[in-house]
Amino acid sequence: MRHVVWDWNGTLFDDQHLVIEGLNAVLDEVGVDRVDLETYQRLYTRPVQVFYERLLGRPVGPEEWGRIDAVFHAGYRAALDRARLTADAGDALDLVADTGGSQSLLSMFPHAQLVPLVEGLGIAPRFAVVDGLRGAGGGVKAPYLERHLDRVARAVPRSPQQVVVIGDALDDAAAAQQVGVDCVLYDGGSHPRAELERAGVPVADTLPAAVAAAASG
Repeated sequence: MRHVVWDWNGTLFDDQHLVIEGLNAVLDEVGVDRVDLETYQRLYTRPVQVFYERLLGRPVGPEEWGRIDAVFHAGYRAALDRARLTADAGDALDLVADTGGSQSLLSMFPHAQLVPLVEGLGIAPRFAVVDGLRGAGGGVKAPYLERHLDRVARAVPRSPQQVVVIGDALDDAAAAQQVGVDCVLYDGGSHPRAELERAGVPVADTLPAAVAAAASG
């Protein structure tokens, strides 16, 4: 088994409903009609500022983007205690370990909030490295993945051919391609299934199935 770099939001962590709540808090703030999951999936992209520009139908400047980001995270955090691990996350983590693989966690969720959350859910010991966002958010994942893999290489020496990213977003696939590692996408809600399939990587319905696809790659 290879080294698995897990995504967090929408993959191991079942928080799509919280994302929609945070998003709708932003839309309430700017006076735009609320959206449902289908609209979110259709428009979602990274950088996240571009997603909001799609949603609002106009440019979003730096000052407004700062307010949007703050309102979103306040709404998301207010509902955070209602989120749980994805139902089969434990089985998937066990499967990696049982097949001799190592694993790490890379999230675009703020690092200072991610670490206690992962520890509180009892899964921190599973990961050789846990990395959240340090600094401003909303950008693409590729540079963070590159730095994460540098840390992984020091903790669990692996060649790039032995690393696979498992995530739920097209940005996960784009980041993996940019740094030269494999990717399996989980149909967890960030995008419609048809869009995931167009990324040219395996797409799995469950997290254990994603691990199986990663092992066979």
